[in-house]
Amino acid sequence: MPAFKDPETYRDILDGLQIGVSVLDLEKKIVFWSDGAEQITGYSRIDVLGHSCSKNILLHCNHIGCETCAGKCPTTAALHDAKPLEAMSSIHHKAGYWIPVHTWAVPLRDKHGSIIGIIQTFEAELTLSAPSPNDRSMKERGWLDDVTGLPNQTMMQAHLRQMLGTFAALQITFGVVCVEFPELARFRARYGQEAARSMMEVLARTLRNSVWPTDFVGRWTEGRFLVILSGCGEDALQAVTARMIQMMATAVIHWWGEQLSVKVSVGYTCAVAGDSFESILQRAQQGLGEDQAPPPAPAVAASGNRIGRELKS
Repeated sequence: MPAFKDPETYRDILDGLQIGVSVLDLEKKIVFWSDGAEQITGYSRIDVLGHSCSKNILLHCNHIGCETCAGKCPTTAALHDAKPLEAMSSIHHKAGYWIPVHTWAVPLRDKHGSIIGIIQTFEAELTLSAPSPNDRSMKERGWLDDVTGLPNQTMMQAHLRQMLGTFAALQITFGVVCVEFPELARFRARYGQEAARSMMEVLARTLRNSVWPTDFVGRWTEGRFLVILSGCGEDALQAVTARMIQMMATAVIHWWGEQLSVKVSVGYTCAVAGDSFESILQRAQQGLGEDQAPPPAPAVAASGNRIGRELKS
């Protein structure tokens, strides 16, 4: 006998969970969407119920940012293999930025053991790559950018000098990535200040969610971000930068019926012996303004030069 006779009780239990819960039928159409799923993704039930996840309502990506819904995504793999699957991936929030998630896909069976769908749960991975915008002491000291909530140039300068000192003493390598929105002024002139502000917020969130908690992301100038990747050698730097470019390319805002996206320019480098504050920044900025495709993912394992951990996926 079931513990609760009213089926709505079980729905209430699922809705009470802090994680996202969705149920898909064999055609991968979403038939259940919990309160937690709404909170994590920004998509309401009205947005997703009856839609196929393979239609990219929610875009999952692999460890270098590629969309995989058209291929072997966690849901497809769980259906194909008929067994539970756990994966790290990213979800496109309705607001336009990417968020890393921990996903479980479990085949749903009827009383005869036949698979009738998939239960998919997902939990947002916390990112600590920047101080909290709600940190009053950081705000009071003027260390946070007013628009994005990221560390400002003053704080990024201090952190970069600290990383250079650690590198000189212990040879712990790190990478520096410059990400620029070169058309910010033109974008603002066309769509207005509020649209420009919203786009900068989305770009900031996307960048912050594409790196590890121990990495540092800040706003360097009005249209430029700086990312400092700890324990990152040449191979890992290429993989991380490729993921950044691909994720930033899909960052969007919805503005008066339009879906707006922007192009970014990226330059990057690793610390080398004898580097100064000026020299490492100069090298990192050399790629800005160039027409560029994402750098190829290295042939070696993604964790190759990333100290003590694999790349975030």
